[in-house]
Amino acid sequence: MKFKAEIGMNVDGKKYDYNLFKTLETITETFSQRKAANKLSISHSVLNRRIKNAEDKLGFQLVQSNKSGTELTIKGNELLKKYLQYQDKINEVEKIMIYGGPITIGLLEYLNTDFSMDLGLYSCSDENSYSLGERGLVDILALDDPLIGFKKDLEFVPIAHDNLVLITNDKNLKNENIKYLDDLNDLKFVSVNGTAQRLAWQTLDDNDINFNIIKTLNSQYDAFKFVKNSKSAYTFLNGSFFKGNDILKRETEHIISLVPLNKDKEGVNEFIDYVLNSQEKIAKQGFKPMKPWKI
Repeated sequence: MKFKAEIGMNVDGKKYDYNLFKTLETITETFSQRKAANKLSISHSVLNRRIKNAEDKLGFQLVQSNKSGTELTIKGNELLKKYLQYQDKINEVEKIMIYGGPITIGLLEYLNTDFSMDLGLYSCSDENSYSLGERGLVDILALDDPLIGFKKDLEFVPIAHDNLVLITNDKNLKNENIKYLDDLNDLKFVSVNGTAQRLAWQTLDDNDINFNIIKTLNSQYDAFKFVKNSKSAYTFLNGSFFKGNDILKRETEHIISLVPLNKDKEGVNEFIDYVLNSQEKIAKQGFKPMKPWKI
């Protein structure tokens, strides 16, 4: 059995039940109080009394009649709009709320086309997603970089491997000669906050490669556009979404993962199992699967 509570709303400290707002919504659909009453399976007098009682409490008119029929007043429309927005927020609670990095969220959006569950997928940095999770607003964290998972001792579930590729302007002739680590000496880079680029910078540091970060951005797409419009800038971006030089493929390989923060919510574990069993689809999106799907 499925149950759904019909909710009312408080206005200026006074409670108005669901029936009033359903009445207003039905009037906007039928443009007639009599037709609205029939559709709601109530008498015309009950509908009129419901509206009149609410108008007396609110202190303003909710409906008005004209030659075309009955419609909501401006204030009546505003009240109904606020109620529908409030109802949408309540309904969001029923969704599985997933926040995380754009790479992992993009993959989940693709996978969800074949999954019947109602998901709320929202892209922001791993750090911001974790902060929302601490406030109880997230059911599943989607991490582009496992670093925060290690730092916060989270129980994360790896779903795929990714790596970084070197990207620059297509007309940058120097890019064609970059085959060895030493070829990265003295290059200018664009950094992106909250990504696995830390692996690239650490590799360059460990190998005594001189490099200069000339700009820091918050989006991989912004970094991509920046270097494509620059004569000399480079960046490292996720190979699953961008094509580029694989010079640090092995050094920057990392996992993307899911963290179930609300395991008791219906559908959370089922969705993670679905993702884990979608390795062939994950591979088709440019990721390295966690396990082979063919024996």
